[in-house]
Parts: sequence; C-alpha cells; structure tokens
Amino acid sequence: MSRSPAPAGAAAAPPGSPAEERAAARVGRALEAVFEAVAETAAETAALLARVAVGGRCPATADLAALRPGLHRRLAGGELVSGVGFVAAPGLLADVPAWLEWWQSTARGDVRPLLPDLDPGRSAYADYTHWDWFALPRDTGLRAVAGPYVDYLCSDEYSLTLSVPVELAGRFAGVAAADVYLRHFEAAVLPLLRELPGAAHLVNARGRVAASADPSHLAGSLTRGPDFGAVLERARPAAADGRRLVPCRSVPLVLVVSER
Repeated sequence: MSRSPAPAGAAAAPPGSPAEERAAARVGRALEAVFEAVAETAAETAALLARVAVGGRCPATADLAALRPGLHRRLAGGELVSGVGFVAAPGLLADVPAWLEWWQSTARGDVRPLLPDLDPGRSAYADYTHWDWFALPRDTGLRAVAGPYVDYLCSDEYSLTLSVPVELAGRFAGVAAADVYLRHFEAAVLPLLRELPGAAHLVNARGRVAASADPSHLAGSLTRGPDFGAVLERARPAAADGRRLVPCRSVPLVLVVSER
C-alpha cells in the first residue's frame, strides 16, 4: 500500500496527548452533524438531477424547488446550521447561467430564501467558482471547510462554509453546502481548546485558522509551514516546527498545539 508523503517540515511524532485527541474528536463530532445535513442535501440533489436527466432534458431552477422541504428541515433541526443549499455549477441549468438554491434561518427562527444578484454586469459576487467552498470540492472531490470569512453574499456574518461535491452521471454538477456562523462555532469549540496545556488553534486544509485560543493565530489568518492537507490525508498526528498536528477525525480540520 502506498503512503502519502509526510507534510513539509514534519517529523515522525508520537500520537497527540489524550487531551488533544479528545479535543480533536469533539470538534469532529460538532461539525460532523453539519456535514450530515450537507450530505443529505447532496444526496437529494443528485437524485433530483438524475430524475430530470432520465426525462431527457436539462434541469432548471424550477426543478430545484423540490429541495426546499428538506432544506427547511435541516435549518430547523441543526444547532450550528445557519444556511443550507445547493450551488449549481455554471452551465448546469437550462434557464440561468448560475444559481444558488439557498435558504437561511433568521433571528426570529423562521427561514427565508437567498435571492442574490448574479448578473456579472452588476454584482461583484456573480462568479462564485473561485471561492474555497466551491473550488475545493470541485477540484478534490472531497468535503471541505472554508473560511472563516465575511459572507457578503449570504449573511454579512463571519462564517464557515462546509461543502461537498454533487455529481451527475460522474460529472461535477455543483456543491451542497451549509453555513455556520463563526460565533456559534467558537462557542462550541473554544472551551475545548482552552483546556489544552499548549496554545491551540484549528486550521483547514489550506492553513486558514477556523477558531483559535492562541493570540498569535487569529481566526481567519493563515498558518504557514506544514502541509495540513497531507496531515488530513494521512489521518494521524504529526509534528512540525514545534507544533503537534492532530486531525479532527473525518472532518477536514487540524488541531494545532504549540509544544513550547
């Protein structure tokens, strides 16, 4: 069996401490519930697109309305989920060049649709294909955690977006995704990070800090050095540059703990 190369700058390392392993596992469980909602959306979308294809036509925005009951249920039932939906690959739909079938929860607890302006002549956000939440699943075929970033398209909130690819007949058709407000994510995970003996933060595959109890690594900044994607691929702890790197199980985040 071939093995992935060790992350750049990494050395062979003993497993993370029991406290680090527990913290990483609990972070994984918190976001796994969100990924379950995303996976359900992906499955429903793929099935819907396949049914339309069997009918011998291209899907249209009206077809995606069938996803709404499931999206509403996921918003009502997910503690961390603030928005959820399907984002079509450009050219997928017959009646529009791009589309987000996206629903959000409000402060009052009801749900509302997102109605973005996707006219490239008017909107700076018309091309969403370069954003990590779209590009990472498209390019890798894997689930992704993007951000945190200020979500000007959906909520104007500092958010994380969790996404997975959706395929039609083996070809990329778009992504299913869910938003998590950073303030809600931090409320869930910062107590876990603060219990660890070393300064700790969480990063995604590209080193973007998702949450931090380390003042030298602020949320939204980049942690440079190790190849965090390789750590996630190997799915086992490593060490690099005086830090321990502990994957959060099946969730694409790495717990980074300073050894100093």
